[in-house]
Amino acid sequence: MEQGNINWVLIMACLLAGAGIGALGYHLLNGGARSAQKLRKRLAERDRELTELRGTLSEHFERADGLLSALLANGRSLQQEMHDTAAHFGSAQPSRPDLGQADEDNQGVDTPRDYADGNRGTLSEDFGLKSGDNAPAQPPRY
Repeated sequence: MEQGNINWVLIMACLLAGAGIGALGYHLLNGGARSAQKLRKRLAERDRELTELRGTLSEHFERADGLLSALLANGRSLQQEMHDTAAHFGSAQPSRPDLGQADEDNQGVDTPRDYADGNRGTLSEDFGLKSGDNAPAQPPRY
């Protein structure tokens, strides 16, 4: 082979090797950019979902407010109907139970206790002690 042909072959080999090394470097260094692009895409999807959820929540609260308003209006109309019926039957207002009367009825009832009759329950001072123990009770160890 001639000297000129060897130079051309060497130039082509170096050019191909440089292109291969460049492509390999681009592939290795561009992997982080691809993952960043995927993360940006996922973030955009989550933002879109969050916007949809906010819209849905807003609609839910509007609907709940409408239902609550309707419930209050029905309650007022029921109260007015009861008042009108009471007036029709001769009473000025519907009678309400007197809560003070319940206290007067329960004067003979003892107050609730947290121990059994005979003071021998679990809160008695000698609970769990044997009858032959004359030693003072020791506080429990924790």
